[in-house]
Order: sequence, then structure tokens, then C-alpha cells
Amino acid sequence: MSTVEAPDWSTIPAPIDDGSTRHLVGARIASRLRLPSDGKTGCREPRRVGHDPRCTRMHPQTCSFRDHFAESKALSVYLFGLSTQSPAYQREAADRLHLPFAILSDEHLTMTRAMSLPTFETSGMTLLKRFTLVLEDGKVEHVFYPVFPPDRSATDVIEWLTKKG
Repeated sequence: MSTVEAPDWSTIPAPIDDGSTRHLVGARIASRLRLPSDGKTGCREPRRVGHDPRCTRMHPQTCSFRDHFAESKALSVYLFGLSTQSPAYQREAADRLHLPFAILSDEHLTMTRAMSLPTFETSGMTLLKRFTLVLEDGKVEHVFYPVFPPDRSATDVIEWLTKKG
């Protein structure tokens, strides 16, 4: 397997907040909304893989939460991912990336449309932009958006939660 270098985030312009998440703070997640997961029934401890070239380009935000899972768990955070890809794709990604948390599938864009989540189109697919929601009792308490650099996403959330107390 060839080694893929992590991007030098200092050479990439930070995304500009386009306002596409401002409406989310205070929004409730519909209690009747049911999204399939990647099939995991419980959390496993992340496997430390050192420099993981699989995380450098496609999944740096996801891998940051994997790498800081123990810290999140210590703060009593229930962590899950959300994606517009199929449960089968998510299952493969969760296994390949050794994720200790479930990924929920919004393959039919039910939640994405209901909450007007920020998306983009590529190769005929609708994908979610990078963001992180902090939920308390089914209500959005805080939104991290835009997420940049994505490999710092988990540490940014942990710092915010720690300050919040």
C-alpha cells in the first residue's frame, strides 16, 4: 500500500461560513425519525493504527473522532456519525477505519431535508458538508461549522465541551 501524505491544511483556504447551519441551534431532532446504522450493535475501542493513510483525504473528521474517542467517552458523550451513503458503504468504512461508534445512514435524505442540513453535489451524489452538532435531550445546542481543519474537529468539540462544563 502506498503512503498518502496528509494535506497541509495551512496551504488550503479555510471554508467560509455560508450560514447554512444558523437555523439549527435550538432545533429539535424528530423523535419519530429512524435512520439505519452501519450495523454495529455496540461500541468497540478504536484500534490505534498510527499514521493511517486511509484517513488523510476522505475521512479526516471521522478519524479525529475515532482517535479521541476515549476523551469523548470520558465526557459522557454519545457519539455517532451521519452520512448520506448506504448502510453497506458505512459498514465497510466503519470496519476499514476501525470506528468505535455507529454511523447512521440518511441515504434517502430524510433527516437532511427535514433539518435543511448543508450538502453539496459530486459525481451524482448528494453528500453532507462537514459539520458537528452537539445535541442535548434531542435539541441542537451547538453547531461547529464550517469544520476546518477537519482533523482537529474532535479536539475542537472536546475543548468546547470541557469549557462548557
